[in-house]
Amino acid sequence: MAWNPETYNKFKSERFAPFYDLLELLNMKPGMEVIDLGCGTGELTGKLADALPDSTLLGIDSSQEMLNDSKVFENNNVKFECISIEEQLHSEKKWDLVFSNAAIQWIENHEVIFPKIISQIKTGGQILIQIPDQQQNVSNKILSELSDEEPFMSIFQNWKRISPVLDIDSYAQIFFENGSKSMTVYEKIYPLVLADSNALFDWVSGTALIPYLEKLEGEIKDNFIEQYKNRLQSKFAKSPVFYPFKRIILEAKF
Repeated sequence: MAWNPETYNKFKSERFAPFYDLLELLNMKPGMEVIDLGCGTGELTGKLADALPDSTLLGIDSSQEMLNDSKVFENNNVKFECISIEEQLHSEKKWDLVFSNAAIQWIENHEVIFPKIISQIKTGGQILIQIPDQQQNVSNKILSELSDEEPFMSIFQNWKRISPVLDIDSYAQIFFENGSKSMTVYEKIYPLVLADSNALFDWVSGTALIPYLEKLEGEIKDNFIEQYKNRLQSKFAKSPVFYPFKRIILEAKF
């Protein structure tokens, strides 16, 4: 997908909030080898490196547009590479910590992908992952409903993005079946307080809206945007808008 770092960073503080919850669960050890899956602009990779000063970190992302902003965070201990998470999982390299903040939700088949990620964790290592609960968040549901209606359904050829995100029980089961020694798995609401529904549209346009708009162009694209904005306005008519954004926090030691 074509990511825009400027759009994504409009709500930087809100998008970064779960990072600090992950950081509280971090099992710090000296000399760790760490990978950040879907590192985006690399800013959180840099913050993670600050918490692990004796460690080496590799941030990977499939978007060169996002990685263009990562250079400022690069140093002797922090490197970045333009590669997808799926490609990286073919590597035999193992890590003391596999970290990811709001990226794994873009990868299909979590029942298959998570065991592959876990297989790259060293004995005594840890996984720390945060993903938005796309199945439960209202803005995603509205997108899905709109894509099922004409004329969009025909243009999308019955396509819509089905989120691969599982329920928290399933992630806990995956950790157990793949040898976790301990785990922390929970869902948390990160409240968004926005000026109005247009601001909520701006929030969604940096992530969930992207794969839909990539399949549209011209007047039909404008129509889709207009109808989506109208539905957000109908659902969130009050100003300011309170949006209870749900995210899943996953931690396990192996």
